[in-house]
Amino acid sequence: MKLSTFGTKFTSHSGILQLMDDLGNALAGGQDMIMMGGGNPAHIPEVEEAFRQRLQKILDSQSEFTRLIGTYDPPQGEKEFILETARFLNRQFGWQLGPENIALSNGSQAAFFMLFNMFAGDYDDGSHRCIQLPLAPEYIGYGDAGLSENFFIANKPEIRIIDNHMFKYHVDFSSLKVDERTGALCASRPTNPTGNVLTDSEVSRLDEIARAHNIPLIIDGAYGTPFPNLIFSDANPEWNENTILCLSLSKLGLPAARTGIVIANEQIIKALSGINAIMNLAPNSFGSLIVLDMIRDDSIIDLSKNVIRPYYEDKVRFAVSLLHKHLNGVNWKIHKPEGAMFLWLWFEGLPISSQELYERLKKRNVLVVSGHYFFPGMDDDWQHKHECLRMTYSRDNETVERGITVIAEEVRKAYQD
Repeated sequence: MKLSTFGTKFTSHSGILQLMDDLGNALAGGQDMIMMGGGNPAHIPEVEEAFRQRLQKILDSQSEFTRLIGTYDPPQGEKEFILETARFLNRQFGWQLGPENIALSNGSQAAFFMLFNMFAGDYDDGSHRCIQLPLAPEYIGYGDAGLSENFFIANKPEIRIIDNHMFKYHVDFSSLKVDERTGALCASRPTNPTGNVLTDSEVSRLDEIARAHNIPLIIDGAYGTPFPNLIFSDANPEWNENTILCLSLSKLGLPAARTGIVIANEQIIKALSGINAIMNLAPNSFGSLIVLDMIRDDSIIDLSKNVIRPYYEDKVRFAVSLLHKHLNGVNWKIHKPEGAMFLWLWFEGLPISSQELYERLKKRNVLVVSGHYFFPGMDDDWQHKHECLRMTYSRDNETVERGITVIAEEVRKAYQD
């Protein structure tokens, strides 16, 4: 079977494919795998009960049930949800949004596929533009989203050491060169995989650079504010006509609902709606209708602030204490955990690659993600890329401790080999 260029690209090996294959095969195969690689949110009883009650309300209403399962939405997405989301964001942040500024997608992954290929790739004038990541490491799912080659440009971060076992990445503006090759700037906040949160000043400076070059600034807020608000440091959201802000219902606790939310200017929203019509006819309604009441009465804020964020804050403190306990005597650091649901481990001088460490851990039924997948657009052989791992801490405490114990054992073996 001979495949097109498109077919070859999207059937080749990729980091996101390996991650999702590992997750799916482990769950389907009944193996006693310690799942510390994926981004599945924790199952928080209070959150699931809120969704259960809303779903029951829908089931009890014939009209709402029909609306949930039996009606196509417009390509832009469920109209009432979009209207209430615009009103919600205006109440929370004083923005001046209307329904024309919001579109839905079948998950954030689909939204970024559409956005990236709108602004990067080959142009009618013969030029070629890229998505520029001001700071890598960045989200693993970005890496294979482009329909053309040479799709990303990424900058090395400035690494600031905080203490013996903690560091933080910052945008190195001295090396950030934006020119005619750049179609858009993109950064996640908080960052998957590291938990890094760009400071307000970093975001403002990126916004200034994007405006000066007449390109959009895309902010991936899948873990951020206002929901699910997995940010443990001070960070204020910003939006303007040149910013594309992407939110998600996945990390709120609805990953299976596949609901992405894009806030942008009217021209971009019209373009996304057109692509939605071609690719999907329309986004699904499930996530929109489940959280509609929470958006309308602002209770999604209370759920995020007083239930979801404290849950993860407790989890991250516990996981960090375990790392100090089990990695004592090993050369290790973690990125300062400022948000999201991952810890980014750096084993400086690791004698084996992070991919080899991943393989060794997999043999012992512990799934993490090798750090080298998180540097799209960075072709140079930077050793730091091969010394890092991403692990999630969202599982139950016993599972997290078992996983960290095995990670510590294999890292020790690697240094001793």
